[in-house]
Amino acid sequence: MTKTILIATAMAVSLVGATGVSAWAQDSREAEIIGLHQLCDKGDRRACVRFGMMIQQNKDHMREWHRTHPEWFWWER
Repeated sequence: MTKTILIATAMAVSLVGATGVSAWAQDSREAEIIGLHQLCDKGDRRACVRFGMMIQQNKDHMREWHRTHPEWFWWER
């Protein structure tokens, strides 16, 4: 009985930990994209290319980013 409770607790903790890490990775990725977008707006061509690459590499977040950052997708208007 105790062993089962310990296993269930360990699984719950690992699940919460994995969710927290992925949320942090999402936030850091978005922060990097925001920085690249700002540099691109200031004329940094390398930042523009990197910005486009990161948008393409993270297609699974595009719908959310379309909603929260419509200025990133000016070419689609």
